[in-house]
Amino acid sequence: MAAWLTVLANVPWSEVIKNAPKVVDSSKKFWNAVTKKTPDISDAQKHGIPQSQVIASLEAEVSDLQAQMLESSKLIKELAEQNTQLINRIETNRVYMLRLSAATGAIAVIFGLILAFG
Repeated sequence: MAAWLTVLANVPWSEVIKNAPKVVDSSKKFWNAVTKKTPDISDAQKHGIPQSQVIASLEAEVSDLQAQMLESSKLIKELAEQNTQLINRIETNRVYMLRLSAATGAIAVIFGLILAFG
């Protein structure tokens, strides 16, 4: 349990908190884009909208989706970078804990020998 507290204490929370609004905004944009209803070609033809206008509308939507995909890719990249930073911190803490445990064990053995023979 204490190891988790140590890991959580060493998380760069200022970076996580600083980037949280960007993550939330990007997530909202992505969600709104995904849930937005797309025009149906058959509905457009029923209402007498020219095919060229439907094609132009679809091209604009494809362009918008490409932009959203780029935004999502950027967000995923940022999250992956943050994840990498967190993993590096965890690995550093793991090595530190191993060294600390070894040092504590060595001190305990020395102390035990001093008590036994001292």
